[in-house]
Amino acid sequence: MLTHQEEHGAHRFACDAMHGGLARWLRAAGYDATWSYGIDDGVLLQQAEQESRIVVTSDSGILLRRCVTQGRVTVQFVPRGLSVDHQLAHVAFELGLTRRDPRCMKCGGALCTVPKESVVGEAPPKAYAWVDQFWRCSRCAALLWRGTHWLEIERRLAAAMPRSAT
Repeated sequence: MLTHQEEHGAHRFACDAMHGGLARWLRAAGYDATWSYGIDDGVLLQQAEQESRIVVTSDSGILLRRCVTQGRVTVQFVPRGLSVDHQLAHVAFELGLTRRDPRCMKCGGALCTVPKESVVGEAPPKAYAWVDQFWRCSRCAALLWRGTHWLEIERRLAAAMPRSAT
């Protein structure tokens, strides 16, 4: 049975210490995904419960924790040994996720369009010359644009999960 959050497509994730790469790719696919290096399982589960996040883990021991067995925290188990791309495909398939507008891959903040003229001294000169659209992360203030690396990001996302119908 889906939670209220899941019924309304508001999947938010808390990735355990071994899934930092997956957190980045969930963000690229448009999902809010947290990750902290070396986070303790108890702290992870407490944060997930407080923030209504789905825990993503390959640690079967987490499945035995009281907050999980009592249904207070939802866990998405990811089999060990999968590449990050296959981890993303697994989670997307299991939860029926589709791609959304990307989030900052570094911190997960929402991306806001900024006028090209406002980044004239900040963007690299070559990028500024050939790119018309720039974004700024609402959380870490990073400046982003769809450079040559974006083609590879798009290819990997397309292979792992479908695009949203909306």
